[in-house]
Amino acid sequence: MLDSKMTWKRSTLGGVLFVALACLSYLLGTMYVVTPWFPLMLVRPAWYRWVVDHLVAWYWIFLVALLEMVYGIKVRITGDSIKPGERTLLIMNHRTRLDWMFLWMYLIRRGQLSKEKIILKNELRKIPGAGWGLETACFLFITRRWEEDEKIMKKILDYLSSIGHRTQLLLFPEGTDFTERTRQRSDAYAEKNNLPKYDYVLHPRTKGFVYIAEKLIKEHNLDAIHDITVGYPNGKAQTEADLLAGRFPEEVHFHVRRHPLNTLPNTSGKLEQWCTTLWAQKELQLKEFYQRKKFPDTNVLEGGTPGDPLQELKMKVVLWLSIPFFLTVILVVPYLMVTSTYFFISAVLICAFYIAQRAVYGGAEHFQIDLYNTFHRK
Repeated sequence: MLDSKMTWKRSTLGGVLFVALACLSYLLGTMYVVTPWFPLMLVRPAWYRWVVDHLVAWYWIFLVALLEMVYGIKVRITGDSIKPGERTLLIMNHRTRLDWMFLWMYLIRRGQLSKEKIILKNELRKIPGAGWGLETACFLFITRRWEEDEKIMKKILDYLSSIGHRTQLLLFPEGTDFTERTRQRSDAYAEKNNLPKYDYVLHPRTKGFVYIAEKLIKEHNLDAIHDITVGYPNGKAQTEADLLAGRFPEEVHFHVRRHPLNTLPNTSGKLEQWCTTLWAQKELQLKEFYQRKKFPDTNVLEGGTPGDPLQELKMKVVLWLSIPFFLTVILVVPYLMVTSTYFFISAVLICAFYIAQRAVYGGAEHFQIDLYNTFHRK
């Protein structure tokens, strides 16, 4: 049962406020916190990537602060951590369209938020405010046309590898979120291929997973694969519309299993079967989860309280500091746009810059990589 103080936050008013803060902070943060660093890309590409990744992670920390400290969402984590500096492929069931956002609650505790890159649907680059930021963060936007997607993934992964980026790459092998409609499509696929029908996951699309895993292994850019299972025991936000309506989950649970490089299959066929087997196990795991309302108690981090209280204190300080920082950006930048001709002109030029580079290059991520390949790639 929610506290009475939480009622307005779980209403349309609270939902609209959260989405407005998220979009405005990402838009204005991208324009005036990230964009000024673009010249560094021309002289020190690796430094530029490090700075921008940390600035973008600062924004994600702000959203985690809102979700946990303002909207009262609890997180419970069981299983393994990501080792510092580890290059990993994160594979996760896709229960809702917003799993990737809630995953930041795990990464801020047991991963490295600034190293995360996400494979997303191309439509998400069109989100007002957030789209430019996601492009600048060098996320991988896919079109679901394999000939195009293979080129996109190769281009961005080659770029990250060439600058020595220790990437934590998030992939949803199911390809879409779990809904009644997508479950029916998954059942039809299972019936056609004599496979079991699932109630909690969709059958994974293994082609992209196998391509990425093989490429990273072959080029010595992978240390482990982390299998992440997410569950929502009390309510969920299935879509962005749920956020707008204030339908936030009360809790988000993650269970993580780390598979070191030396334990992974070494052929395409075996990798495909390995992923398929993981998803069969995930189905059983989630069936038990929704019966017990939690994952098994293995290396538990519950309610944001790990074994190291000093580390938790540091994390909370960072979360709290992000709130006044981005609230200041949201309030001050529009004020300066209205009162200062310089700021108004700069806003117009920055917006024109992002619109132009999307029209010419396809997005800020391609603009950055094309510049790097032109001036720095050997």
